[in-house]
Amino acid sequence: MHVDAQLSTGLAGLDRVLRGLIPGDNLVWQVESIEDYDSFVKPFVAAASVLGKKIVYFRFARHAPLAATDPAVEVRSLFPENGFEAFIAEIHHAIERSGAGAHYVFDSLSDLAVDWYSDQMLGNFFMLTCPYIYDVKAIAYFGLLRGRHAKDASGPIMDTAQVVIDVYGHRGRLHVHPLKVQHRFSPTIHTLHERAAGDDFRPVTESATIAEIMAGVDWSGLDAAGRGLGVWNVAFTEAEKALHEIERGVRCAGDTAELLRRLLRMAVSRDERMLDLAERHLRLRDVLAIRKRMIGTGLVGGKAAGMLIARSVLKGQNPAWADRLEPHDSFYVGSDVYYTFVVRNGVWWVREKQKDPATFLDGAETARRQLLTGGFPPSVWRQFVDMLDYFGQSPIVVRSSSLLEDNYGNSFAGKYDSVFCANQGPRQKRLDDLLAAVRAIYASTMSERALTYRAHRGLLERDEQMALLVQRVSGGMHGRLFFPQAAGVALSYNPYVWSADIRPEAGVARVVFGLGTRAVERSDNDYTRIIALNAPHRRPDSSPTDARQYAQRRVDAIDLEANQLASLDFADVVRQKPRIRLETFAAREARAVHNDAGRGQGEETWRLTFEGLIDDTPFVSHMREMLEMLEKAYGASVDVEYAVNFDDEKACKINLLQCRPLQIKKGGTSVKPEEKVDVEDVLLRAHGAVIGHSRIVPVDRLVYVVPEAYSRLATADRYSVARLVGRLARLPRSRNDPDGILVLVGPGRWGTTTPSLGVPVSFGEIDAAGALCEIVVMREDLVPDVSLGTHFFNDLVELEILYVAVFPDRSGNHINTRGLEATPNRLADLLPDAAPWASVLRVIESAAVPGGIWLSANTPQQHAEIYRRSQASSKTGDNG
Repeated sequence: MHVDAQLSTGLAGLDRVLRGLIPGDNLVWQVESIEDYDSFVKPFVAAASVLGKKIVYFRFARHAPLAATDPAVEVRSLFPENGFEAFIAEIHHAIERSGAGAHYVFDSLSDLAVDWYSDQMLGNFFMLTCPYIYDVKAIAYFGLLRGRHAKDASGPIMDTAQVVIDVYGHRGRLHVHPLKVQHRFSPTIHTLHERAAGDDFRPVTESATIAEIMAGVDWSGLDAAGRGLGVWNVAFTEAEKALHEIERGVRCAGDTAELLRRLLRMAVSRDERMLDLAERHLRLRDVLAIRKRMIGTGLVGGKAAGMLIARSVLKGQNPAWADRLEPHDSFYVGSDVYYTFVVRNGVWWVREKQKDPATFLDGAETARRQLLTGGFPPSVWRQFVDMLDYFGQSPIVVRSSSLLEDNYGNSFAGKYDSVFCANQGPRQKRLDDLLAAVRAIYASTMSERALTYRAHRGLLERDEQMALLVQRVSGGMHGRLFFPQAAGVALSYNPYVWSADIRPEAGVARVVFGLGTRAVERSDNDYTRIIALNAPHRRPDSSPTDARQYAQRRVDAIDLEANQLASLDFADVVRQKPRIRLETFAAREARAVHNDAGRGQGEETWRLTFEGLIDDTPFVSHMREMLEMLEKAYGASVDVEYAVNFDDEKACKINLLQCRPLQIKKGGTSVKPEEKVDVEDVLLRAHGAVIGHSRIVPVDRLVYVVPEAYSRLATADRYSVARLVGRLARLPRSRNDPDGILVLVGPGRWGTTTPSLGVPVSFGEIDAAGALCEIVVMREDLVPDVSLGTHFFNDLVELEILYVAVFPDRSGNHINTRGLEATPNRLADLLPDAAPWASVLRVIESAAVPGGIWLSANTPQQHAEIYRRSQASSKTGDNG
């Protein structure tokens, strides 16, 4: 089929959006009012009249006439009350007499459902009429009042029509959202467009604006045909009735407390602490809104519950947050869908075996592969299609939201997958990508990483179902890229006090330019900006040179042309000419370049500093207030993920994406060792990056990766060393001291994926450690990444592992290389096959050292020592 350049909607801008009209097009306008439909009918009729096309108006509804006043229009009056067969026969006869290429306007089809008392008959009418118009290569307009019809009508219409367009009114302007445009495609064809002055239509690409418009729409919701009239629907129907009675003043709001609690247990959480939090901050209306956007049934899971509760807390305690928060229009895939998926794809019995600590990994990999190719029930599949049509071509992210995730006591940070969908291309391609994302997250429940976490936390017996949270990606379109202006994580308690000016209780934010993936993952060879919220200009870097050297250089964004998540140099992002005030996030710098003649000339570049974000916007004050309110509501420190965007008026919109209790012990104070430690007995001293609660503990075993020897190894050998460290970490303790800990000391970053930057162990290999120490010696330009708020950091927090960074060239830092290498190396005794690595890997056991080895950490003072203790003292302290 080919676009006919002469055919037109009468609105040049709309023609560009739809990529023109094709003979045979049936255009369905889903509108809020007949006036909105008429505003598109009039220019269509006028354009057809100019072309000399035959125009037929089928008049049958009770609303005011649409095109009857135009003399070029032939009006055919019909009477649907005379019966379906007579009505459709008369229409078909008129089409037949008019011949090929005619233009048709139909009244609102919604009136037909009223006359025939049936949505199903309306669907039948369209399925018979639309192909008839298509075959004679005519063009037809149909109006339909959105949200008035069951799937018996809207389903066949959507399947049969060539073009389906939603029309929304917002702040005095009309917006169009093409849901279906057959045989045409463009990168923005399914994007929301604003009807601007004249006949211009502009794509709306900012997530905050789209969500605000869509969240205010009286949307008909997901296809609920598969839900039936079971317990779920009955309970929510009862709640809707109760809400209507409250609004009419015939029922007291206090009478619904038990009903609210019942719905919360059905849809939000069954964890008692989270349930109590939800009862205090969610209303009946909030829970009913969940149902409208839920695929399947069941619970929304911990991540979704945390997001919903946190938003309600903020707006409830300070109404100003209703404007500060970017609206959300998220969807939820109920936990029952996961169980159904597991059962129907033959994985249930493998899951049952996972309750046994001895067999929890048996068959898990096979089950994971089965889930990656599993199928969905038809009712669930249809709801995924509805959700996809709602989002159009807006990028979305499908996030894990299991029942135990983000609750008090267990964060599951990074244990399950989340998948970004660029959501570009034809509808079927976008649907395939969405279903693949859902399967990937379901399959991640069978990963060794997730199952091992559950085993270590004693959660194998707990009911752990996987719900999903589907969110519109926050941000805007900038050239071919889509990303938020800033994003990151924030903690209401700052465990990293690098200056006496910093108050831990004021909180800390970790911020990046672009998608927040660079903030929640420990990015190798790149940095983020860490902001102490009470002293935002106090940087961990000690000098302007450091600030320049340790700036963020790469940006995560969604590449709309490549249809995937991408990581780009910041300079390349700037070349896309983003519609952003760059001064808010970056500083201009001039650098010298050389031309072919060798002469120097200046070139202006940008370096990310975030100074404008701190100085010129309310970002810092908003974050402090937000964290303070959430910590008070939760009764615990909290950890949030957020995105930030600024509109043309510089208004700061914060998208609160996630909120969970932060499982952290506040620093407290530590007692210094009673005896004065001789300098030669100090094996390691650190000052400046100590994270974790203060403590004085005996060291059972110290594993030391010798920096100089490690730096000479080939890449493959570095991986071999990492595997040996993992084996050592799993060995039984060397003595019967229940307080003795394992300490790992090594160059660069522990857990890196790049061996040139550190030791590439997985966290699961070293989670038995009591302390991790990173020595800044791998490269001159590499510093340990404190990683506040990352999945790596949350793992450390949950297991109370102390993090220490040593800067050998800075005051207050020291590595006693001679002392470490003079102590007997137990590597070959513990792992005989590892003897050839003895020059790279040293294992020191405290039992072999008179008085033992001890670790002292004073978090408020950012000081830590590992030292040989005299035999005169044996007292232990731990002040957590």
